[in-house]
Amino acid sequence: MVIEALHYLFTRDLALLKKEIEAYPDTASIWKVEGKITNSAANLCLHLCGNLQHFIGAVLGNTDYIRNREQEFLPNQGISQSALIAEIEKTKDVVLATLSNLDVTTLQNDYPQQVLGRTFSTVGFLMHLAGHLNYHLGQINYHRRIITH
Repeated sequence: MVIEALHYLFTRDLALLKKEIEAYPDTASIWKVEGKITNSAANLCLHLCGNLQHFIGAVLGNTDYIRNREQEFLPNQGISQSALIAEIEKTKDVVLATLSNLDVTTLQNDYPQQVLGRTFSTVGFLMHLAGHLNYHLGQINYHRRIITH
């Protein structure tokens, strides 16, 4: 039951992330920063994909993904809108495949790494990741509305 709920949340919010990125009129606007906004939507999108591919895909799913968190926040990398959308789709595939292979025992066990200076249960950390995705999704929505007026 918990796996189905997590599956639903990640499916829903990654689809919303894709919809937000698609709603920008062009690649330049996705990379734009304005005023006190220091992270572009593209940076946040790369951050979310890197975060999920690392903490779910690599750690729980044993993929070969290697995260470069600093790269996620480099300004105006010029990665296209279509490339960001492809990265979201790849992330969704990795997340859903990994969740499908988890069992109740794994969810109850400690997450394999300490994060934020503490130990989480795997299910607790997956809930944290879903909240993190949703938090940045809201930032992207707000960014898009400011940038595209």
